[in-house]
Amino acid sequence: MSSLSLPISSLLALFFLVFLTRVLTILSENDPRACRETLTCGSVSSIGYPFWGMNRPSYCGQPGFELRCENNVTEILMNENTLRVLDINPERQVLKVAREDYWNGYCSTEFINTSIDFDHFNYGSNLRNLTLFYGCYPLATSTFLPNCTINSTLIDVSYAVTNMLGDPRYGICREIVVVPVYEAAAKELEVNPMSMQAALSGGFKLQWGADNDQCRRCRDSDGICGYNHTSNSFICFCSDKPSLTTCFPRTEGSNSKLQLNLIIGLTVGVTVATIVLVSFIVLRFKRKSLSNHPRQGDKATIEAFIKNFGSSAPKRYSYREIKKITNKFQDNLGQGGFGKVYKGKMSDGRFVAVKVLNEFKGNGEDFMNEVASISRTSHVNIVTLLGFCFERSKRALIYEFMPHGSLDKFIYSQGSNNQSRRLEWKTLYDIVLGIARGLEYLHQGCNTRILHFDIKPHNILLDKNFCPKISDFGLSKLCERKESIISMACPRGTVGYIAPEVYCRNFGGVSNKSDVYSYGMMVLEMVGGRKNIDVGVSQTSEVYFPSWIYEHIDQSMNLNLKRVIAKEEEEITRKLIIVSLWCIQHDPCDRPSMTKVLEMLQGSLQSLVIPPKPFVSSLLRSPVINE
Repeated sequence: MSSLSLPISSLLALFFLVFLTRVLTILSENDPRACRETLTCGSVSSIGYPFWGMNRPSYCGQPGFELRCENNVTEILMNENTLRVLDINPERQVLKVAREDYWNGYCSTEFINTSIDFDHFNYGSNLRNLTLFYGCYPLATSTFLPNCTINSTLIDVSYAVTNMLGDPRYGICREIVVVPVYEAAAKELEVNPMSMQAALSGGFKLQWGADNDQCRRCRDSDGICGYNHTSNSFICFCSDKPSLTTCFPRTEGSNSKLQLNLIIGLTVGVTVATIVLVSFIVLRFKRKSLSNHPRQGDKATIEAFIKNFGSSAPKRYSYREIKKITNKFQDNLGQGGFGKVYKGKMSDGRFVAVKVLNEFKGNGEDFMNEVASISRTSHVNIVTLLGFCFERSKRALIYEFMPHGSLDKFIYSQGSNNQSRRLEWKTLYDIVLGIARGLEYLHQGCNTRILHFDIKPHNILLDKNFCPKISDFGLSKLCERKESIISMACPRGTVGYIAPEVYCRNFGGVSNKSDVYSYGMMVLEMVGGRKNIDVGVSQTSEVYFPSWIYEHIDQSMNLNLKRVIAKEEEEITRKLIIVSLWCIQHDPCDRPSMTKVLEMLQGSLQSLVIPPKPFVSSLLRSPVINE
């Protein structure tokens, strides 16, 4: 049976592909009547070139001008923003849009800044920026709105009409989002917060430019405007053949040329269909064997990695071996970035931690970059990578096992059950010192500088002697040691630890000082025994801890911390606070390097100077007193 079914299915597939290719060839190349159709959806109607989508194929418009109809609403996607199309004026080339996620209110769950496609559009005139602040601590320069409940969390919201993103005067916020609004709406917002919804739904204008003169000449010659995606250029569809400019009077022999084009199109279609069919059959029978091996590009990445590291490269394991090491993933140690972490046992009896990245979204190169980042390190305060697994979508990392788990379990108070897990101040100081040494090694000790970008208690592991180990290099970035400022396509890190310049370039360039900021925020949490930022608490019960502790640093050591401080431990505590406040200065240039941090930590308290206030914040909340 199987020997007969394959040829029959192949013939049917061949017939279908030839038919489909023939139809597409006629429609796309020789019968562009679909481009005479206009787009209509909701309040937007009779829209043609350069827009396409819905009933207009892609060759009827330019890239970047695709419209879609969702629930009778016209939308256009630009970068990460879905914009609701309110009006289109083809003559003036003006597109009026509004943020879809802010159409029904300012309590959005996405927190994405407005971003347009500058290759095809520019902002119109008479616009100003409306800056929304989420989870900020009281700002003297902003106007408060009713709180938002987002993901079951109550969040403070305020706003200001501004011409720049994330002005440093606005202090530290959980999220800052900028939305363009009309000048008139901005002026109304300055005196009337109740006009917020009208300003957001009023939208803003975008200007476009797209071969208007060529399209006008094409239409005047009875042609249809279109776009050649192969040559990335304008095309004018005429009754007999496409033209680069306009349609001319029909000449003798044009019918024969049309027939020739049809024959050529059919021949090419059959050839392509045959190639596709043969490739499909071959891939179908090889799929099973290929599923256990990396793609060609990924294979080259692995080979380059092994060649680069030679005998020092960590061992590569099969996924079957990973299952054996973890006893089929029986002992779950916790949730890590992009996957879970399991306890495993090697053949020689050693215990290991196996991080299985089933949720890893990056390509092979992204994964191997993480492997390479850890493999470049050899330091007592950096977790050791023992091996990795890479079988297409199956990926895992094998680390040395840390008996005490992650640092966060020893910081945050969660009731009487956790009281016994609090660390002695001397141990806490040693951990702070060890993490600083590990970070200094990443920034200065490696041949290639490694920026971690996700320093936080959850990514600090503790061995049996409470020696700290920096782990989880999934967001790390390699750069040459001579480079002081690096480029970054998008923010990376964890809310509460991300340096201001990482999400807003107005604060400065991204560099190793961004890790210093995260380190400082983490040390403050270690000192206070609480999270620095908790936007879910009520306004009268909690403060932004770094701001509050700065205000009280001069009042001896009666800081009402959630940790009991003996007299002899005051010097350690005060030193940790002063160093961490230096680390979280808003201007990266004001932060010390990790080498300087080590010097400050190991020096005398008397040599330390209290830094300037690292943020601007009116303190309307009161601190929590010890339980």
